[in-house]
Amino acid sequence: MSKPVRIFCALLALVIGGLATTALRPGESPGTRPESGDKTLAPYFVVLSEDPDKDALPLKSTHADVKIAGVVAEVKITQVYRNAGKKNLEAIYVFPMSTRAAVHAMRMTIGERVVEAEIMERQKARETYEGAKKEGKTTSLLEQRRPNVFQMNVANILPGDEIKVELQYLELLQPEDNVYEFAYPAVVGPRYTTKSAAGAAEADKWVQNPYLHQGEAPPYTFGLNVELTSGVPIAKLSSPSHEVEIKYTGKTAARITLKDEKTAGNKDFVLRYALAGGKIDTGLMLYPGPDDNFFLLMMEPPARVRPEAVLPREYIFIVDVSGSMHGFPLDTAKALMQNIIKDLKPQDFLNVLLFESGSAILSPSGSLPASAANKEKALAFMQARPGGGGTNIVPALAQALALPRTPGISRIVTVVTDGYVDVEPQVFQLIRDNLGAANLFAFGIGSSVNRHLIEGMARAGQGETFVVLNQAEAARQAEKFRKYIANPVLTDIRVSYEGFSAFDVEPETVPDLFALRPLAILGKYRGNAAGAIVVRGKTAQGAFERRLDLKEAQAGPDNAALRLLWARQRIRGLVDFSQFDRDNQEVKKEVTALGLKYSLMTPFTSFVAVDKVKRADGQMVTVKQPLPMPEGVSDLAIGKSIMPSVMATPMPSRPGNLGELALGRKLKAGHGGGPVAPESGMKLTIKSVRAEGGLTPAAVQVALDAELAKLLRCCEEAGKRGVKLPAEITLTFAIGLDGKITGEPQVKLSTPEPSLETCLAAALKGLAFPPPRKTAALATVTLSLSGT
Repeated sequence: MSKPVRIFCALLALVIGGLATTALRPGESPGTRPESGDKTLAPYFVVLSEDPDKDALPLKSTHADVKIAGVVAEVKITQVYRNAGKKNLEAIYVFPMSTRAAVHAMRMTIGERVVEAEIMERQKARETYEGAKKEGKTTSLLEQRRPNVFQMNVANILPGDEIKVELQYLELLQPEDNVYEFAYPAVVGPRYTTKSAAGAAEADKWVQNPYLHQGEAPPYTFGLNVELTSGVPIAKLSSPSHEVEIKYTGKTAARITLKDEKTAGNKDFVLRYALAGGKIDTGLMLYPGPDDNFFLLMMEPPARVRPEAVLPREYIFIVDVSGSMHGFPLDTAKALMQNIIKDLKPQDFLNVLLFESGSAILSPSGSLPASAANKEKALAFMQARPGGGGTNIVPALAQALALPRTPGISRIVTVVTDGYVDVEPQVFQLIRDNLGAANLFAFGIGSSVNRHLIEGMARAGQGETFVVLNQAEAARQAEKFRKYIANPVLTDIRVSYEGFSAFDVEPETVPDLFALRPLAILGKYRGNAAGAIVVRGKTAQGAFERRLDLKEAQAGPDNAALRLLWARQRIRGLVDFSQFDRDNQEVKKEVTALGLKYSLMTPFTSFVAVDKVKRADGQMVTVKQPLPMPEGVSDLAIGKSIMPSVMATPMPSRPGNLGELALGRKLKAGHGGGPVAPESGMKLTIKSVRAEGGLTPAAVQVALDAELAKLLRCCEEAGKRGVKLPAEITLTFAIGLDGKITGEPQVKLSTPEPSLETCLAAALKGLAFPPPRKTAALATVTLSLSGT
């Protein structure tokens, strides 16, 4: 296939794959994406150019070497960049990292020269990098975009060069139900955003990144080695995410490697292990440092006690049904919800809110009793949604948290999403300000979820985090959730220090302990380590108290990691809910000081490495490294579909501002809001549109046409269930001043079918229209379904 044909095919796939923002403007090269001029910071699909230097993608490989000893994981990441073209390159690579990572070192290797990076205030580091770049010196810059998203820039990669960049981080591991889990994120999923590219903050520009289409393998290799050592024998060891080779070097040590490094980089690596006899590392660790002294308390939780009777609860389920959830993630979410909802007791209450660009609520007036009929209604309500549209999580959360409370009943809020948004701080603050006395549990769905959002929501909501990698884990995670909410392990936790001068303790307040994981507290102390730490709280059996004598603590230089782990925990506590509040100068000052003192990556400090040798003239081509779409995520994760132009013939308007539009446009299965589906033979035709109240029929038609595939999918799903489909569908709905449908849409079928009516009404609720000129607009649309 010739290159022009390949380019044409790539562009054609782009249109079919579904991204309006990838359309090229006159004179714009398809090889790169401009940083300004686009409407939003949306991610986009990579398009090959005519320039071989731009097509020579610079990232050759990324490799992680992991050493796990006790409760600390030490990780070294090696990224290799190479220039296979003929022009000088600058590479930009966005990659993920653990939300708990304390990134403390970076170095760059050019041939035989090794350059140790320096930690600097963020702006100074950027200026140092840009200066070296212009001077023709090879230089690299590591910046934190989010606590779990980092960006590497490497400039002046000469033709034939291989540049190696290494970074190191530490992470604290905490077992749950006696099982340890180490997770290494491998790819950053595309983020839904409505932010404008013009004048965008530097910290947000990473969102505008190129992606490969679903199913395409990463253009670089991804390798990982884990060396696991323990003080007691290893009982169980497995990876639920990847195929691995495990070699035991003894009863207490093992080495784990990936079987396939070519395709492994499109999902998070997860390793789980348990120790013989259900042992976990608990106790006190001390590090008497030259300047400060640090301690870590890991206290084993009390045993879970099954209560005699579980109090009734009100469950609010907030489920993401956006484009990135289409297919495998949403199927997994539906399986999870089915497992949770089926176990609700008759005395419980439930409500469901589904969100994408808009939202739909099962019962806007309040939660429903968890009867068999209402549980079936809730599941049918969600099953009808195929996944499509944007991810407007903030208004959806606000709407759900404002739902009327069921008097005298404890509320449990559950959010189910992949987290592919860029509004984490707003979400955290919204939960803190509006959750009230409820607890919030966050389920991350998919192979590479945004753990920063998932974990942050649970912390803000005083709940727990669950990550469901695939459908096979849905039942297990649902059972864990049921145990957690049935009875917390420990509540009203208070920690006191007797004869022990502790300060700067993290976290400052300890939330209720739902999971069977150790209570972890990091802090500093003055003077000698004497006295005791006392933990008090309440269990289902009554009062709880445990004393840990400092005489039994393990102290020594081997615990030096505590200073970095404490600093990382302190930074997270400061920035969790204010990291993008740029007016909070006190937080910025304190976080910057901590980053510089402990040589740590933060939102306000960065690593920069500069080679002393001038190697080029400073002229180069900048290439953004395209990322693979996370495994199981469809192309719908990036924007809306490009729809063919609509041919419309307006009819004469009628008295009272009543208009009618006769249309002859047909939509085949799979076009529009979704990827090309197997041809079902069904066709949906918009026969007529009537509108009154200051909104033209053409405006209603254009908005409806852009989402018509969702209505067609309702019909396709009903057909698969053996439902006799109607020949004609009439939709009547009111549009408020905000352009959203108000109240419940009315669906009339030539052949009545309740389940199809529910699906069509739910699909309509997510639509957005131009705001009407009057108080409200009323629209009636007639559709014709054929080929059934």
